[in-house]
Amino acid sequence: MANVYKHGAYAELGTSIAQSAVQSGTVAVYVGVAPVNLVQGYADAEVVNLPVKINNFTDAQKKIGYSENWSNFTLGEAIAAHFDNGLENIGPIYCINVLDPDTHRKAEVTNASITFTNNVAEFASDTAILDTVTIENYIKDTDFTVDYNFTTGKVIVTALNEKITGTVTAAYFEVDLSKITTETIIGGVTANGEYTGFGALQLLYQRENQVCNLLGCPKYSEIPEVYAKMISACSEMNGHWKAFFTADIPELDAEGAKVDTKEKAKTWRTTNGYNSERSEIFWPQFQDVTTGRIFHGSVLAIVAYMKTDFEHDSVPFESSSNKEVPIGKQYFGPETTNQGFDQITATADLNAYGISTAVFWGGKWVLWGGNTAKYQFGKDIDPRAIDCHYMRMLFHCMNGFQRRQATNIDKPFNIQLKDSIINEEQEILDTYIAQGGLLPGSEIIFLASDNSTTDMINGDFVFQLPVSVTPRAKSLTGKVAYTDAGLKSLVEEA
Repeated sequence: MANVYKHGAYAELGTSIAQSAVQSGTVAVYVGVAPVNLVQGYADAEVVNLPVKINNFTDAQKKIGYSENWSNFTLGEAIAAHFDNGLENIGPIYCINVLDPDTHRKAEVTNASITFTNNVAEFASDTAILDTVTIENYIKDTDFTVDYNFTTGKVIVTALNEKITGTVTAAYFEVDLSKITTETIIGGVTANGEYTGFGALQLLYQRENQVCNLLGCPKYSEIPEVYAKMISACSEMNGHWKAFFTADIPELDAEGAKVDTKEKAKTWRTTNGYNSERSEIFWPQFQDVTTGRIFHGSVLAIVAYMKTDFEHDSVPFESSSNKEVPIGKQYFGPETTNQGFDQITATADLNAYGISTAVFWGGKWVLWGGNTAKYQFGKDIDPRAIDCHYMRMLFHCMNGFQRRQATNIDKPFNIQLKDSIINEEQEILDTYIAQGGLLPGSEIIFLASDNSTTDMINGDFVFQLPVSVTPRAKSLTGKVAYTDAGLKSLVEEA
């Protein structure tokens, strides 16, 4: 008899079936900070601690704002990586912003002298709360309007009549980003139904009818407490859905010391327990030398995953490794002496320890890795944890089974229903086999040993789905040997 009462369509990771353990439409969600203070009417726009769908760069500016100051407004990095990357844009994405200008604001009003020229005045700020901008003795939206120029990073004040001229004082509140803490990002769900931070992931399914399968948290994923939360958040969203996530090893450790060598990165990974099979971790950061922008590998990887999945009808059976990224160098922090490393070094000193990176290879900069954070060469691990695409494909099969079979819950489980489930799911698996994502032999079966009389009386039925995810061509070796056989062609036969 089942030891847990169940009511719904479920999927579980079973023990891997492998002969050997030799070492040989994607929904991305980001949790972080966006400058929603630059969006007028943010309080009514549902952009705080709720999943917001972003379709393109302009859409992001309109809905949650944008700032090039990615250190403070971390979701800006994700927006730029997906929609302003210099290669190929990919979306949509969902962003969960934790900044609440009503709560995370400075206590004192900020004053700024602004001068009107041709009825327009402006001042630079990405922390001003646009809804709070006032000018003494004048009425907003009657005497003046407020807008924001995301290209110049300036607040634009436009006089609507001849009353406002010359230099005046504008007053406004600013957001206080020091109030954004690790706890703000982690968030949770309260008894009265308030969702914050990662807790708001639970709202994606019921509000958008979407299941997150890739999760990112630029900058904050470098914090061990956040990494641990990402593991649990990706395990059972809404009690059902499974997701894969990406994270980074930081530029500085908890004591402020630089993590600027491969040995330091490996030590940090081990010390801080960045070893989940549900994640891929990256080091160092990477710089676009044209714009000077610095990207986290975790964000570049999600972009690469989405592009690759798109090429396969959103079936995630290909690695993000060896995919081009819009960078020009490895970045180890300011004032570093580390000039970087090549593909051979990355393979031996990072990939073998479950750390992905980016290298110059094949005439371009590409991501380089593909193993989960659980992986370490020579160590005995579950085969499913060797490669990221193994885990992603397993989650894809699990989430798909649950979504498809949700409508069958509470129907009579007769032979017709059993056969229809088997036929439907096998057809899906056969499609994956035809695409090249699974190998022949992947199947769905209904075994008597899994379905006791007592379980069936209680309405609990179990299907097994042993699937073989197609391995990647991680290395290709051609053995070239010298032979003197060809010399005979030089000599005339007698």
